[in-house]
Amino acid sequence: PEPSPSGGSRLGRRHSGRGSARSCRRRYPVRSPGSLLQISVVILSKNEADRIGAAIASVPFAQEILVLDSGSEDGTVDLARSLGARVEEVDWPGFPQQRNRAMERVSCDWVLFLDADEVIDPTLRAALEALPETPPERGFLLTRENIWLGHRVRAGSFGPKRMSRMAHRKHSTWVSEVHEILKVDGPTRALPGRIVHQPYRSMREHLQSIDFYTGLFAEKTEKRARIWDVLLRPPLHFVKAYLLQGGFVDGVAGWMLAWLGAAYVALKWGRTWRKQRMPAE
Repeated sequence: PEPSPSGGSRLGRRHSGRGSARSCRRRYPVRSPGSLLQISVVILSKNEADRIGAAIASVPFAQEILVLDSGSEDGTVDLARSLGARVEEVDWPGFPQQRNRAMERVSCDWVLFLDADEVIDPTLRAALEALPETPPERGFLLTRENIWLGHRVRAGSFGPKRMSRMAHRKHSTWVSEVHEILKVDGPTRALPGRIVHQPYRSMREHLQSIDFYTGLFAEKTEKRARIWDVLLRPPLHFVKAYLLQGGFVDGVAGWMLAWLGAAYVALKWGRTWRKQRMPAE
């Protein structure tokens, strides 16, 4: 999981904005020949000492690895620096704001966003290293697959998904307060390979994530919740995830994920419905 809104309050030093001149050069010893395209990798962190090392090790081609840390207390900062990353300790303004802040601080124009609980697989690494120095695209779509409590998820709402994770910083921006999206102004292309994502260390952490994101949705959304949103959306989500999207191929894990997804939908709309009718509580 990414850092919570209760992240540390120490402000990082201010860097020049997007229009400033930059020197995109490798900031640590070469660990691979690197890619023709100069890429900055951005990782957001808070208390990720047990996972961030694998994320950094999976991108040896990067010209720069920038870690924005918001209040780690487990040695994440020292570990990331020891592995060659440039670490800035900053406050926590929100998910899209933090990612947009990172785009203002990187040295290279091309930015790959990687979470601390993700790694790049060899096929995707090779595809990134093979990109030309000046690609015609403005962004690239990468496929992320989830490993849920040791199970590689093949289908359902938690199955592999293609998402925008790498773009030219002058032609892209992060939007949406809940489950933020990288919006690219220009052509994009999908790359082979995958980002391997292990989001939860335990079932408890998954439930905590559901609680956090449903509360964030209720707080930030401008959508009006209706009673049928609360009553119908959860079972419809289960049917979609388990039957229509093929979650049944994942066995017990697929069954559990479909129900957890339905619980997420129920809480998301239920908390929104309650907040809109009882705003003083």
